[in-house]
Amino acid sequence: MPYVGLMAGQGVNLWEVVLHSGTVARAVLLILCAFSVTSWVIIVQKGLLLSRSGRATEHFRSVFRKATDWRELKQRSGEFAMSPLVGLFTAGFSEVTYQLRPGAGTQGGRPQIKSMEAVERCLQRASVVEMGRMETYLGILATIAAVSPFVGLFGTVWGIIDAFHGIGMAGNASLATVAPGISEALVATALGLVAAIPALMAYNFFQGQLKHWQTELDDFALEFISLSERNFT
Repeated sequence: MPYVGLMAGQGVNLWEVVLHSGTVARAVLLILCAFSVTSWVIIVQKGLLLSRSGRATEHFRSVFRKATDWRELKQRSGEFAMSPLVGLFTAGFSEVTYQLRPGAGTQGGRPQIKSMEAVERCLQRASVVEMGRMETYLGILATIAAVSPFVGLFGTVWGIIDAFHGIGMAGNASLATVAPGISEALVATALGLVAAIPALMAYNFFQGQLKHWQTELDDFALEFISLSERNFT
């Protein structure tokens, strides 16, 4: 193969290796490049989402605790749309509004909630929806982290097979015969790890962040229920 000279001097040019590889090796390298690009797009997108959600949540929580009228807060909820707590508040507020009945005959004539259990179930459903939204695309990261090393391994095996085939066709084991296939093999292995390692690290990091957000949602749901019971039961 003509690209053995690429390995000399200044090192391997990855793009040149891809262009001069065989069909199978080129497909493997391009797939791994696509995996790597995809994982980084998801990492950046998810990182920005969690960062913005964190800032919006801090702001919303502060406003929620100071609010004296939930109807006014509901009208302002669009200001904090990036916060998953807004989804819980919107669902809980709608359920509380539906559950309220005139408080005739009750102490102080206050409206009362018919069923706090229904409010709790509503908040649980909203929490599941919000967590599902935040988990979007994490499955792709997990898949890339798991599959990329094996795709790279396939490229490695194929490169070794190609190298031995070159030896057989040439009838000798010179560097010019062996090096191209070995180069493909090593590049595929390296690229598989380059795609897998960041994806795995990011997946584990985001999983830790999601546990934090689950706690945030649970705490807010309890706070919402406590305020509802205090004001409407």
